[in-house]
Amino acid sequence: MSDLHDLTLLEQAAAVRDKSVSPVELVEHYLARIDKLSDTVGAFVTVTADSALEAARAAEQAVAAGVSDLPALHGVPTAIKDLNLVAGVITRFGTSAMPGIDLGIDDAVTTKLKAAGLISLGKTNTPEFGLPCYTEPDVAPPARTPWDLSRSAGGSSGGAAAAVAAGLVAAAQGSDGGGSIRIPASVCGLFGVKPSRGRVSNAPVSSEISGLAVNGPLARTVRDAAALLDAMSGPAVSDWQWAPPPTSTFLAACDTSPRRLRIGRFATPVIADAEVHPDCLAAYDAATAALADLGHELIDHTPTFTAALVPAFETIWSQEFLALPFDESIEANTRPLTRWIRERGRATTGAQTYAALATLRQAARTELEATHRFDAVLTPTLAQPPALVGELRNDDDPAADFEAQKRFTPFTAPYNMSGQPAVTVPLHWTDAALPIGVQLVGRPYGEATLLAIAAQLERALPWSARRPECW
Repeated sequence: MSDLHDLTLLEQAAAVRDKSVSPVELVEHYLARIDKLSDTVGAFVTVTADSALEAARAAEQAVAAGVSDLPALHGVPTAIKDLNLVAGVITRFGTSAMPGIDLGIDDAVTTKLKAAGLISLGKTNTPEFGLPCYTEPDVAPPARTPWDLSRSAGGSSGGAAAAVAAGLVAAAQGSDGGGSIRIPASVCGLFGVKPSRGRVSNAPVSSEISGLAVNGPLARTVRDAAALLDAMSGPAVSDWQWAPPPTSTFLAACDTSPRRLRIGRFATPVIADAEVHPDCLAAYDAATAALADLGHELIDHTPTFTAALVPAFETIWSQEFLALPFDESIEANTRPLTRWIRERGRATTGAQTYAALATLRQAARTELEATHRFDAVLTPTLAQPPALVGELRNDDDPAADFEAQKRFTPFTAPYNMSGQPAVTVPLHWTDAALPIGVQLVGRPYGEATLLAIAAQLERALPWSARRPECW
């Protein structure tokens, strides 16, 4: 069974269906790898071996019984981020300031993944309340990119990315409120998708007032990510905003050949006065050349997003974390960055918060109008290669910590403001074998176009055969 983790998500699903591999074999294989590697890469904070094996035995019985309407990803292991609720499993939210909780309910995305036949092996590592773009919580080892264990797997879906990149699951769910899928996918050499606002339900707990955060997939291949996006997409009956249904499956979009597309591009940071590292520019230039070789038209674009929007974003960000539903008596036990951002929220009035949200909405309108002539927009995903563990974190000066994060990731948050879909594509590795992603941004609800472009790039410049040493 040493090569089961070499199979993609879709290959595992096919192997289960044709009975060449059983769900129990898959789960046992991955549990053994988790036991061996999870703490090394900081992937899992909770492993649910007993419930996973129980679900695997039930899945195996359904295959043996010849059930004809098995779900698409029947019997395949995955994992859930530890910010998302799973009935019967403690959610710790990346914090040691309070005990983990089990509300006895699933998040809608958890329910969707179960309905697709997936079996969760546990909860993946995340920073405290998902706040920073690195994953170094008190409740688990830091998440590290398997490509260089001295370097961070990013955040806040750092555990999910580390798990997929180290071969502990074939694909996993993450969430993204300012880059938290794209950042870890980039530094772990994965394909990650931030869907359009409303594509994946945030029910039943999230109020979605800001509209910044969405759930999405991380995977080694575009097709696996598309299949996982198919599994998790769609509204809950309680949703008050939702994306229109796609005209076909996202997996089918990967098999299309895009016509000649107009792709805008820029590499000037819009969130911080940051210097873009030569390796990130090399990845961006290589992606430009690859897209041109595929017949697409690349056009320089000057974004309307500017650093003037940062205070508005930070106002909303601080209010979101101030509104976290925990007893303020535990705040003294939270991380310095959490306390700092919540204190900023307390210093903000309701009128200032409303004005900030209006500013972000108007900025999104302006940029959407400016980019409507493009089928997609290309940028670097990050301004720097994978950061060393602890390099961005500064417990003594949380303001400096936050500024370092902005300089590291000045390209991702604008598209949480606008609600557009965005993907990161692992097209480049440095001479030191560090992965560098590039970002493609689509029109609203344009995930299918992004997946078609990314799949075309993957066929031209395949990356999934690359493996870190710990593989």
